[in-house]
Amino acid sequence: MRSWTTRWLSRALHQNWQAVSATAENKPRTYSRLISVVSGFPKNLAQSKYKPGKMGDDAWFTANTKSADVLGVADGVGGWRSYGIDPGEFAMVLMWNCERLVKFSRFDPVKPVNLIASGFRELQANRKSILGSSTACIVVFNREDSSIYTANIGDSGFIIVRKGEIVHRSEEQQHYFNTPFQLSLPPPGHTDVLSDSPESANTTTFPVCNGDVILVATDGVFDNVPIKLLVDTLQRVEGENDQVKLQMCANSIALMARSLSFDSGKPDDITVVLATVAL
Repeated sequence: MRSWTTRWLSRALHQNWQAVSATAENKPRTYSRLISVVSGFPKNLAQSKYKPGKMGDDAWFTANTKSADVLGVADGVGGWRSYGIDPGEFAMVLMWNCERLVKFSRFDPVKPVNLIASGFRELQANRKSILGSSTACIVVFNREDSSIYTANIGDSGFIIVRKGEIVHRSEEQQHYFNTPFQLSLPPPGHTDVLSDSPESANTTTFPVCNGDVILVATDGVFDNVPIKLLVDTLQRVEGENDQVKLQMCANSIALMARSLSFDSGKPDDITVVLATVAL
């Protein structure tokens, strides 16, 4: 188990280090920005093939423009596996679509719900049918007003920590127990599948301060790591601009979530996107 964990983490860290290093090199330090890192694990390490931006049924992306930094996660609904559908494919392509829209500046940084909607519409229009369902959470840092704009559909989510306290967080959306709100593209004939509109996402706006810590994660983290333990861990990197130290914190959270999930919790895919605000 240890060798699989080390190998997977090394690949993920290499990919993420290239992304965050490029971001740091291309932006003057005088810019307001998020400094972000990513960590995580698929639930079934030995059976999972590594794909950039994918952790089992989870998916993620980070992207930036001159006016905004964007963080996103999605969690594919595992029940589709019994129909021969890869639950992670839907989540991954949704995040890819959102990432591309950000990179081409085809989004409004104060309306992340529109980014989710546009990414979903591209899925619907895809010639190669991508079937399945997923949650989605997008967090945008808008440089113009130093505020965070968020859209969350389902039970992935985010928390913002300042001075050892949660000052802002997402609200979980559930139809009923273990059935979160979700975007869906079911196969023909599956008329009873839950399918929520992107516009049903909870949206928030929140002004951030220098040094605030932002954690965006799938429910594999929030379901397994006690909130006090999460906050205590995040507090250690408040105001931290060193990406190596941020990466170590993200790795620690991902490893805690995985360990606790197989100990007495809920085994699941784990995705951690961690950022600090540098104004």
